[in-house]
Amino acid sequence: MRRAAFFGIAIALVAAAPWLLHTPYWRGILVICAMNVLLALSLNLVMGYTGQLNLGQSAFFGIGAYVSTILVKTYHWNFWLASLAAVAFAGVVGLALAAFAVRLRGHYLAIASLGFAVITYQVLVNWEKVTEGVRGIYGILPPVGSTVGLFYLIAGIGVLVYWLMDNLVRSPVGDTLRAIREDEVSAASLGVRSYVWKAFAFSIGAGVAGLAGVFYPGFVGTLVPDAFNIVESFTMLAMVIVGGMGTMIGPVVGAVVLTFLPELLRGFGELRLMVYGIALTLVVLFMPGGIVQLVKRK
Repeated sequence: MRRAAFFGIAIALVAAAPWLLHTPYWRGILVICAMNVLLALSLNLVMGYTGQLNLGQSAFFGIGAYVSTILVKTYHWNFWLASLAAVAFAGVVGLALAAFAVRLRGHYLAIASLGFAVITYQVLVNWEKVTEGVRGIYGILPPVGSTVGLFYLIAGIGVLVYWLMDNLVRSPVGDTLRAIREDEVSAASLGVRSYVWKAFAFSIGAGVAGLAGVFYPGFVGTLVPDAFNIVESFTMLAMVIVGGMGTMIGPVVGAVVLTFLPELLRGFGELRLMVYGIALTLVVLFMPGGIVQLVKRK
């Protein structure tokens, strides 16, 4: 009953949001927020439930955006078919990365995944014959005709992804992932093939990040590599940590807070980034479990 009530409230908030924030500017921020929720959920599965520090999530975001756009613009695929192909490709690339990275731990895995993000960014910049490099791809149309419609589409998919992931982490699969996170050696002694399940988490997380990426070009109208640099990976990391790593609702809260907070601080002018940085530092220092964990303790 509590879960049903929660999803009912979530759907009601999604439905009301574009009418509460009814200016074109804030409706655009809502679209960005919906994409950030997908990105935070994708990283949380890898980091929060499997305990793997992945700093390459921006690469999968970019892969989803570029693969779908190239298929639509160059090969004239239907958007939805191109999106499915892009999500599948991002998932396969995530699986390929996992094949090399799952035996790494801690900062070694962080460095390896960060290197993958840098390599992906350089490919997007330099493979000009396919990606147009820094010149970018222009004239990209959204899958729906209005900002409100695009928000409802992405947010609806976000609710569905949340529901699927929530069921996943509540299942024996979720118990397996948490066992790997808490003590990989003990999990292996019980017959858990940690490398298989870590690869599974990497692949699903990469696919969800690619799913967020397919909507980005149509919203912006252009596609350039700078939108997927390594700074984006740290932004996703901040969303997961601030909201509450290892919970389902935490990354959603973190994505909403860190999407809207910079906009609300614009009145501070040049001091905006300083205030934003101080706020993040205070959260990490005094709420190490994130906003959601603090609320639970109360």
